[in-house]
Amino acid sequence: MAEQVAEIKTAVEIGGIRVCSPVGLVAGNGSFPVEFSTFAQEKGLSVVAVAHIGETDPALEKLVSHCLWVKVGQLGKSIDFFASHGVKQLAFAGGIKRINLFGGVKLDMRALALLARVRSVKDDVLLRGLATEFESQGVQVFSAHHFLRDSVPAVGSLTRRGLSVSELRDAEIGWEAAAQIGLSDIGQSVVVRDGTVVAVEAVEGTDSCIERAGSLAGAGCTVVKRAKPQQDLRLDLPTIGPQTIAVMKQTRATALVIEAGRSIVLDRPATIQAADAAGIAIFAAERFPLS
Repeated sequence: MAEQVAEIKTAVEIGGIRVCSPVGLVAGNGSFPVEFSTFAQEKGLSVVAVAHIGETDPALEKLVSHCLWVKVGQLGKSIDFFASHGVKQLAFAGGIKRINLFGGVKLDMRALALLARVRSVKDDVLLRGLATEFESQGVQVFSAHHFLRDSVPAVGSLTRRGLSVSELRDAEIGWEAAAQIGLSDIGQSVVVRDGTVVAVEAVEGTDSCIERAGSLAGAGCTVVKRAKPQQDLRLDLPTIGPQTIAVMKQTRATALVIEAGRSIVLDRPATIQAADAAGIAIFAAERFPLS
């Protein structure tokens, strides 16, 4: 108990938010949870994490003070774990592959009650429901991007090469299509080539969507990934990183358009370096048409 009290006294100002130690982390897949915890460690904050079996990188355990491994749906266990360690603030970092929701889910009574209240299994509705559930326990939910350096891009080209005329045209088409699938909570990504939408992200995730587009349309695709119009900006912001560029290079996609102020670029230096080396343009937009 004495150790927990000492942790709570540690607090830092990050992104206009006063964050107290220990800070909670609901960890999904990818490098985001690791980057979050590394930054917290550098700031002197201890992290209490709930990690998901089959999703979260095991390397996270070495970066946090306490870690609980759960299956998707063990909500009551997660809430009790955070409460036992005095967590008053938490963030969500990393996603859960939606295709994996068809297996390996273990819904406890608290999760079943949440589903009964929200009456939906759509991503945004569930995430907002989860955030509300934690907040009902006196826990503040904040955006994890505050723990990443220079992660949310401003308007403009991130890479040396800007969009070509044809990529710009395809980006405009993808931008509108992404808004439409976002409204229906289908996905965040659309792939376009020569004015035609060739792939739309659903449960398979962005990387698989890009791979499918490459197999259908070949080289020269433009990828558009943007936040859903109804997105809670604390939760599940569209995220790209070195892995996104690796998949684009493999499929010979040539351009990536993301949403300025509403996207996260993981390991930004490495992502941009990889894109420049592959001749891939990355552009952050607020709206289309650009002018």
